[in-house]
Amino acid sequence: MSRALVSRRSGTVTLFAFGEGEGLSEHTAPYDALVHIIEGEAEITIGGSKNLLRAGEAIVLPAGSPHTVKARKQFKMLLTMIRSG
Repeated sequence: MSRALVSRRSGTVTLFAFGEGEGLSEHTAPYDALVHIIEGEAEITIGGSKNLLRAGEAIVLPAGSPHTVKARKQFKMLLTMIRSG
């Protein structure tokens, strides 16, 4: 589930919620993005490097780097993407 909280030409802020085992398959984004874990646990793989994040932690997804998101436990994350000019 996802819900756009802010959607502007300059960037977006989106809230995502995942059940245990759910996630996003490998993809890339044209801009850097900040992922902030609101609750639960997620495994975020960036360019083949796995990162376990828990509530209160954050990580940057570099533009153009392949990444995946997988819920280790039910979790929510806030994704902030700022489009650079």
